[in-house]
Amino acid sequence: MRNALEIVEVDNRQLEEVLRRVEQGEALDEKDAKLIRAVCESYVHVTRLVEDKNTSIRRLRQLFFGSRTEKTQAVVERNATTPACDPDPDAPAETKGAVGKADTDQTKASAREPACQGHGRNGAEAYRGAEQIAVAHPSLTAGAPCPACGEGIVYEKAPGVLVRISGQPPLAATVYQLQKLRCHLCGQVFTAAAPEEAGSQKYDASAGSMIGLLKYGSGMPFNRLEGLQGHLEIPLPASTQWDIVQAMATNLAPAFAELIRQAAQGEVLHNDDTTVKILELMGPQSRAQALAPAEEDDADQRTGLYTSGVVALRDGYRVALFFSGRRHAGENLAQVLKLRAAELPPPIQMCDALSRNLPGELQTILAHCLAHARRQFVDVYDRFPEQCRYLLEALAVVYRNDASARERQLSAEARLQWHQEASGPTMQQLHDWLTRQLEEKLTEPNSALGGAIRYMLRHWEKLTLFLRQAGAPLDNNVCERALKKAILHRKNALFYKTENGARVGDLFMSLIYTCQLNEVNPFDYLTQLQRHPDQLATSPERWLPWNYRETLTCASNELTEENVKE
Repeated sequence: MRNALEIVEVDNRQLEEVLRRVEQGEALDEKDAKLIRAVCESYVHVTRLVEDKNTSIRRLRQLFFGSRTEKTQAVVERNATTPACDPDPDAPAETKGAVGKADTDQTKASAREPACQGHGRNGAEAYRGAEQIAVAHPSLTAGAPCPACGEGIVYEKAPGVLVRISGQPPLAATVYQLQKLRCHLCGQVFTAAAPEEAGSQKYDASAGSMIGLLKYGSGMPFNRLEGLQGHLEIPLPASTQWDIVQAMATNLAPAFAELIRQAAQGEVLHNDDTTVKILELMGPQSRAQALAPAEEDDADQRTGLYTSGVVALRDGYRVALFFSGRRHAGENLAQVLKLRAAELPPPIQMCDALSRNLPGELQTILAHCLAHARRQFVDVYDRFPEQCRYLLEALAVVYRNDASARERQLSAEARLQWHQEASGPTMQQLHDWLTRQLEEKLTEPNSALGGAIRYMLRHWEKLTLFLRQAGAPLDNNVCERALKKAILHRKNALFYKTENGARVGDLFMSLIYTCQLNEVNPFDYLTQLQRHPDQLATSPERWLPWNYRETLTCASNELTEENVKE
């Protein structure tokens, strides 16, 4: 049996044709056998899911049609007759009050929220990357007499704004036709000089930035971009695209290395991983080599392939790192933390409860993802609506308090005190309720709900670190969102061909997503790094997404002063 369910698109006509050949005793080819095997395996897989006590209708629906939002308001049907209270009638009054208060506060919060306009329009200030053109009045200037009344004086006001958006190919080209003249007597050829804006390279730095951004930031495969450019009559072969981004990666390597060093000094580090395909490591020979004894690294003996995501928070900035290969998330985090300054205290590590997320011997202050524990109750909500609703709305109080702390821009210490005062009582009541469910046998321990409760109680200390440690996050959602970059690439390009290709992809994804986390234009950032390779290699710490504009300004001022002196 296959380890993972593979979705195979089959229409009724194909099935009917195969059945007809089977009934008539006709010979079946390899394609028919593969189809029959897929149908049988799918039937067995779904049958086992149905027989599994942990499988709900909701889970089957997610398997076939995809998951929907897990927000409390979407999971809990507000028009249901189930009251928003503790399903245990013997529960203390204060526990019931916590949930009732959560529901009331959520209703009030919803009433305060302004209605979404939904028009999708943006003001002129949103177009920060647009070309800005100032248009002066053809006949008037500030201080001139008014041509309408002849008595007043006109003065400057805020300019009127027009926004015009035009389309263009992802990569545009300019053809310079340099005139050539030849002497008919001596044969000397005279060619017009290329204009300065033509540059010395066929592919400008901005071309490589756009290719990298489309491929690793938006999931557009090289072949798809090749087809689009071909239809737009500006051809760009896939092999050429790869040559460009590979050369770029060599120049951008110092920036990636500096991001790793910066992440190692972070106060909080999130990590998780997802699967990846690297064809070079998936062949029989590669698997045999991986299974052979290796002294230097246990990861070399592993056949699985993963893309690990690490998101670090330091001094108000966020750094996103991606690593693809045989190492798990914890092993990649350990490689990052080896660069951490010895005088710094252990960082807070946020991850789920899988042991492969831990960095081995390196010390961290471990916190587990509250959203991961919550999701287990969301999955069984259809079967245990009263109990799950109690927990979901209790956690809604905590998340609402955390959102309030962000809106008020509280410091880490002030946020800790706020959670202890506002969220502590609710979490204590929730812990008492969870304990009572098992001790008083109100919930079957071996049921799906009992498993979710046991998971939460087993990891309670790490799930509630935000009540004891300043700066501890509630969940690992920021890292899971980062891994969507790798998943987007996997869905579109399907795989990396070589380890080198995976390293190039990790580099670009790390730079691009770090820019996005810090609200920096990744296209401009990648372009400027290429245009200043020597400075980047010398001082990579001055060419990070959050300070490279200052470096450019300083370099421009220094150049201006030198020109003035000359």
